[in-house]
Amino acid sequence: MAREDHAPRDGAWIQTFTGRQFWPLDARADEVVIEDIAHSLGMLCRFNGHCRRFYSVAEHAVWVSRLVGAEDARWGLMHDAAEAYLSDLPKPLKQVMTDFTHWEERLLRVIAARFGLVGLPSERVKDADWRLLANEKTALMAPEPAPWRGLPEPFPGVTLEGWSPEEANARFLERFRELFPEG
Repeated sequence: MAREDHAPRDGAWIQTFTGRQFWPLDARADEVVIEDIAHSLGMLCRFNGHCRRFYSVAEHAVWVSRLVGAEDARWGLMHDAAEAYLSDLPKPLKQVMTDFTHWEERLLRVIAARFGLVGLPSERVKDADWRLLANEKTALMAPEPAPWRGLPEPFPGVTLEGWSPEEANARFLERFRELFPEG
């Protein structure tokens, strides 16, 4: 049953870049705005900021969208879109904080509905995300104090640029318009 607009919302709201109220725990597809996602992901640094230089989630997403086949490119770009509203947790924490994963997947489904995506990212997108992590570790992180378990071989020929937040925002939106011409 659809909620009435005046019905109370679950959880607290955040104010987005475009000045909207957004309820991350009670999101509605018609409230998702690509400019909010692009701006936020352009400002969010991978590795919780523990890298040698700024590298945004937006740049990471553009890379994933280019490293997967055409059938997965749209999900490649949007696979971390929920982070625009929820932020992110490092993988070791996310693996034990299952409530966070629940809310993240729930929000990702709302975002998917907004942009005509089906389900959740495919295994091919997850594999590209994981492989790109190997590139990012080498390019962005200090020497490792211990081996990172389970990392696959990195992609050959990937050169991470470290776009500024503004450039990351613009390039994310450019890639979005290329993959989602219907908006």
